Amino acid sequence: MSTMTFARAINAGLRRAMETDPKVLLMGEDIGSLGGVFRITDGLQKDFGAHRVLDTPLAESGIIGTAVGLAYRGYRPVCEIQFDGFIYPAFDQIVSQVAKLHYRTQGLVKVPLTIRVPFGGGIGSPEHHSESPEAYFTHTSGLRVISVSNPQDAYTMIQQAIACDDPVLYFEPKRRYHDRGEVDESVDPATALSLGSARVLTEGSDVTLVTYGPLVKTALDVAVAAGDEGVSVEVIDLRSLSPVDYPVVEASVRKTGRLVITHEAGQNGGLGAEIAASITERCFHYLEHAPVRVTGFDIPYPYSKLESHHLPDLDRILDGVDRAMGRANSLSNLPGADD
Repeated sequence: MSTMTFARAINAGLRRAMETDPKVLLMGEDIGSLGGVFRITDGLQKDFGAHRVLDTPLAESGIIGTAVGLAYRGYRPVCEIQFDGFIYPAFDQIVSQVAKLHYRTQGLVKVPLTIRVPFGGGIGSPEHHSESPEAYFTHTSGLRVISVSNPQDAYTMIQQAIACDDPVLYFEPKRRYHDRGEVDESVDPATALSLGSARVLTEGSDVTLVTYGPLVKTALDVAVAAGDEGVSVEVIDLRSLSPVDYPVVEASVRKTGRLVITHEAGQNGGLGAEIAASITERCFHYLEHAPVRVTGFDIPYPYSKLESHHLPDLDRILDGVDRAMGRANSLSNLPGADD
């Protein structure tokens, strides 16, 4: 075991993947000698050469378009989208080409392409730097979408994503880059928890709290705070957003009878809506209360001075737990709250 930051764990995972397979190469804006805006790829160009760690022009559609050709020819490219809000110029490439080549060729062509997307807020950035676009891609068949929440998963799952023959969008929460945790670098990605599996982080009996990425750490704090008030919260880290590991969530909700879902992205059309609907269909007769969503607001991402009001935090999620438990909450005194 070694202790490392979230960012360093991704770097170590990329390094191990490149050492293991000479067909792995990295592409992105300023990822070479600079090591990327967040220094995730620091030192990799020096050790593996500019032919495997490529600085690209500022053209996301060109980055992904080139990577598609490389994947078609048997390489395993890893593309960095510098900030989440910069992914839209590559949207057509991703959803029209990357997601469909395997299907379109009746399985003859694989697209082992990994797209790293630093996402989410909490770092005081200007517009287009703190968005949560994951729902756009979970809607597209043919893509795997994952989000990591801790250094160990960051290290293991980047390797699993690279080894996967499907295209993978790897969402990494940028406000957690400096969080530290223990990482076992001897873990074999082939035998670790699979890329599509959710994980139960804390056992509970009263409420199931489902989240992913940047809010997993907050959810664990919620479980502690709720426990001090006599409420037992089971926390699930989804890890995979497409496909969702519904059996894990379903088993938990059948036990607790209550579900709270939280994510930074807006509520309307967000992943939480799909989870709430799917679990209601699967667990209707077990639910003691309608599923509760605690999300970002349905507005363009606010200026940095206001983002703390936009992002779900400990108090807002605890309020969601109170709603699911039928306890006094922020909506209690609103007209129709008792209906």
